[in-house]
Amino acid sequence: MSARGLIVSAPRSGAGKTTVVLALISALSRRGIRVKAAKAGPDYIDPAFHEAATGRQSVNLDSWAMPPALLEALFAEAAADAELIVVEGVMGLFDGIEAPRGRSGATADLAARFGLPVLLVLDVAGQSQSAAALVRGFAAHDPEVKIGGVVLNKVGSERHLRLVSDAIADLGVFVLGAIGRDASLALPERHLGLVQASEHGDLDARFGRLADLAERHLDLDGIIAIASVPRLGPAQGAVAVRPPGARIALARDDAFTFTYPHLLSGWRRAGAEVVTFSPLADEPPPEDCDICWLPGGYPELHAGRLATAHRFRDGLTRFAATRKVHGECGGYMVLGESLEDVDGVSHAMAGLLGHSTSFAKKMLHLGYREAHLLADSPLGPEGSTVRGHEFHYASLAATGNDRPFAEIKDAQGQMLGRTGGRRGNVTGTFFHAIASV
Repeated sequence: MSARGLIVSAPRSGAGKTTVVLALISALSRRGIRVKAAKAGPDYIDPAFHEAATGRQSVNLDSWAMPPALLEALFAEAAADAELIVVEGVMGLFDGIEAPRGRSGATADLAARFGLPVLLVLDVAGQSQSAAALVRGFAAHDPEVKIGGVVLNKVGSERHLRLVSDAIADLGVFVLGAIGRDASLALPERHLGLVQASEHGDLDARFGRLADLAERHLDLDGIIAIASVPRLGPAQGAVAVRPPGARIALARDDAFTFTYPHLLSGWRRAGAEVVTFSPLADEPPPEDCDICWLPGGYPELHAGRLATAHRFRDGLTRFAATRKVHGECGGYMVLGESLEDVDGVSHAMAGLLGHSTSFAKKMLHLGYREAHLLADSPLGPEGSTVRGHEFHYASLAATGNDRPFAEIKDAQGQMLGRTGGRRGNVTGTFFHAIASV
């Protein structure tokens, strides 16, 4: 393996990691370097931007939800056809949950496990020499986590840049870029994060501007120079979630976009075939499949179209009469009786489960989850455990009377109760699966 890698992180969320990553990978791809990107933690949206910028599939790496062998296997797979791997961190570098060392979900876990240097993005608005104290603290906090260099963001002037850079230089840490204050670089956001890559008609132009910014304001050669060969361990027995069928009908369009690449690639490696269809185009699940999977996404933005997609809904009902159907988060909402949008308008859904959901009063449900399955299901056999997360603003307006799908705990092991529903061949839950335990 010849690929080298580095991690782009920051002291906190909102410091500019995504802008730096997209600028970096866009510029290096334009230079003809085989770049792959990865994302620390559970995230669907950033990896789609990575893939659009590089033309190569991104991957999630989650030290809490994924067993160590799976982490090793996914990183090795990414490195197999790349020259450089750029891992985008999550939250602040050391931010995670209370867990055994190396299993907290923090970006620092990945830096220590794979021996990768960290390119630290500092938002220096409102400070100058004090930034050096921050860098000193991050460099000394964990001897297994190496700060390879820093990029300064929101620099106000040449004098500001000089003050900050001179103070950091005294620490022996390289300043490998400085970006000014430019609101036009920001990507638009929605309630689950950035507006999705597929919704930007000008994405190539944005990447071009970001690549130009990187060429002007980042030391690209210096950043490449700090990257190191990853330290990989054994990957025997690596598995995420076993394929739920031999031929899987996967809903995929603007309402159903949240599928983890490592799940799909794992299913295909195990011999399963994934066949996509579009509910928004009023397509039913293909009849020659043995399971239908409705992933998460933004069905609330398309509830009116889904309510009138009668070929899709009738076909889904026929499919569920003889074969398994599973819905995650947005897919779970569509399986219910109705979905109330943000304006308070209720739209009829598939009615294959008895619950109803609402966005009229948004409430954030966010966090890692460990699910103990209460019956055989597409996620695994009864009694098995799957780790994943919840991230949604929808609430249950009516719970229905279906049998529960799973018992769930949070990352600290606190029991959160029973969740989801199952009726006949149909199962669903707000829980997004990442990996079996």
